[in-house]
Amino acid sequence: MKRWDQRPFEIRHLFNPAFCGLVLFRALHGYEEIDGRGMPFSLSLLVLPLCLHKDSREVIANNPRSYLLKTVEGNQQVVVGFAARATQMLPYAFEGFGLLMDKGCIIVGEEGRIRAVPKTVRKTVNGTAETVACQKVARIVGKEFARIADRATLYSTFGIRP
Repeated sequence: MKRWDQRPFEIRHLFNPAFCGLVLFRALHGYEEIDGRGMPFSLSLLVLPLCLHKDSREVIANNPRSYLLKTVEGNQQVVVGFAARATQMLPYAFEGFGLLMDKGCIIVGEEGRIRAVPKTVRKTVNGTAETVACQKVARIVGKEFARIADRATLYSTFGIRP
């Protein structure tokens, strides 16, 4: 990974650790609304590729009441290139988690599940229309991941081998 000052302007703004961490936090919080044990680390790595990719985000946002698996089945464009996007997003997810951990916003349980620490991030979702959309979809994704509750199913749905 390049040093911060050597990254292109667009990368520094879109994938900055604070924003990526916020999106991850929203997904963790959504997951905990269904399953209070926290999100497995392996699932958390799927959040950014779903929420920051505009086409995927719009598909999920337009079907908030539908099951995620059904939404993906009906919109295969979400799956196209997902494995590559997930791999490319790993460093940014790690930076986001590093910032969240440094600021005391998340904790990792003994089972390796990541939980959001209450009252460390504002509940209000604000910002530009696109950043708000990313955060709202992250919450939906987190809740859907908790409802599905099976890593193998999610990984195979998105065409990734665990």
